Amino acid sequence: MPRTTLVRDEQRFLEGPKDRLRELIFSFKAQYYFIKAFRKMHFLGPCVTVFGSARFDETHTVYEDAKSIGAALAGMGFAVMTGGGPGLMEAANRGAYEAGGYSVGCNIVLPEEQAPNRYLHKWIDIPYFFIRKVMLMKYSYAFVVLPGGLGTLDELFEALTLIQNKVIEHFPVILFGSDYHRELYEHIQHMAREESIAEEDLDLLFLTDSVEEMKAHLNRFAIKKFGLVKRAYKKHWWLAE
Repeated sequence: MPRTTLVRDEQRFLEGPKDRLRELIFSFKAQYYFIKAFRKMHFLGPCVTVFGSARFDETHTVYEDAKSIGAALAGMGFAVMTGGGPGLMEAANRGAYEAGGYSVGCNIVLPEEQAPNRYLHKWIDIPYFFIRKVMLMKYSYAFVVLPGGLGTLDELFEALTLIQNKVIEHFPVILFGSDYHRELYEHIQHMAREESIAEEDLDLLFLTDSVEEMKAHLNRFAIKKFGLVKRAYKKHWWLAE
């Protein structure tokens, strides 16, 4: 099916109520893509999902940071999952790929044709944003948030909301890049002062500029907390039996 048709499907669905047959057909399509994604990603080891801008290419200083993060995560035994596109997503995948780790992408189908980047061992093209976000959350034991735009913020707050409401475990959420995220972090602190969130919700985030600090945080709050062990015959971390 042409990608413009698939994108238009989601647009039509979100325009408001349709006749019951159309709603049913869309629900079947969504179920199909969920099942397709589950089958594709089922045998992944625990991942860390890296969010970041699609617009920051190799000429941007943060690109090298994202590569270093991908390589570090691979060295710890995690599969690195991203949105599968260009920019900082590519950089994180590239870092993992070139370090000998496992690199995964959930690429969104857009009319302007966002292609999966070339540093992926496994990827899936997903036409619906809500399914893509589920897949980016489902397999991960931590989330690393690099500088990005509205989509990155959407993914950050989706993760925080799910953790805050105990829909998923209290996985580490790491904001990488204090200069870029300073105002955002200060606003979240302001929310706590105004009591629109609880003071303890500030513990959901860890702000850093250091790959080593990131690794130490993940070692404590992902690997040790969830009992992940690295078996000799596996490349990636798996839950201890």
